[in-house]
Amino acid sequence: MLTVRICRACLAVAVVLCAAVLRAEDAKPTGKIAKILFFTKSARYEHSVIAQKDGKPSFAEKILMEMGIKGQFEITTTKDGGAMTAENLAKYDALMFFTSGDLTVEKQKDNSPPMTAEGKATFLNAVKNGLSFICVHNALKTFDGGKDIDPYNEMLGGIGIGHGKIQMGKNVCVDTKFPGFEKLADGLSIEEEWYSNKNYSKDIHVLLVQDPAGMKDGLYQRPPYPATWARMYGKGRVFVTGMGHLEGTWTNPVFQTILNGGIQWALGRIEADITPNLETAAPKYAELPTTGKK
Repeated sequence: MLTVRICRACLAVAVVLCAAVLRAEDAKPTGKIAKILFFTKSARYEHSVIAQKDGKPSFAEKILMEMGIKGQFEITTTKDGGAMTAENLAKYDALMFFTSGDLTVEKQKDNSPPMTAEGKATFLNAVKNGLSFICVHNALKTFDGGKDIDPYNEMLGGIGIGHGKIQMGKNVCVDTKFPGFEKLADGLSIEEEWYSNKNYSKDIHVLLVQDPAGMKDGLYQRPPYPATWARMYGKGRVFVTGMGHLEGTWTNPVFQTILNGGIQWALGRIEADITPNLETAAPKYAELPTTGKK
């Protein structure tokens, strides 16, 4: 039995959103409420922002519900790996993952039913055929345990190596024309759990570059590297950001604007130039750290 919770965007939540939506003049007024499947399965570690207690929506769900009021989308949340069927995915306009580990193993950290190998192939094929995909935070550390690059990570266009302690980090914006990034000419500096990443696809369009200068922990002892990007996977639009660990990130208007911009682009409501720019945005992206917890 598929266990889901439908979180309607019209539900009120006690969250303060300060101009956290995309500029109205940029969006195509469709009148249609997009349906997003928010997949929060945790095989390795369940973040507190996606933990559901006493049958109530998680912190991240509440934020997304409020964002959806102006962003014209609603979320259906599930941790059930059985959701990845062609019939079920056909109900949605986009997939949003906030996941960790190998989602197909029998024992899952959150005790939810695992995804089957067929289910994994089904959702990857759906994205390739046009289903939008949004990766948030440790979805970068999903299907990452093998020696070879997993098809999931090929779809993302990169993979997380690991992270150090929560700390202030600076991101340099290399494209202020992308929706949601218009006011980031000076970049952004926030406290977060920052991922160090690798195995980038050459066709990604980098949006934010992590400037690791001054950051603590060995994983950040490397040249600047992509932290947020967009790309096409077949016909599917893929938006990836490593941010999203802290409640303070989810309530931050800057993060909300970034995420909403990525959602609106992924849904095809706003066009953007996503010409590959990896080599120019982060020329030494391939120089990886030699120390640090992975």
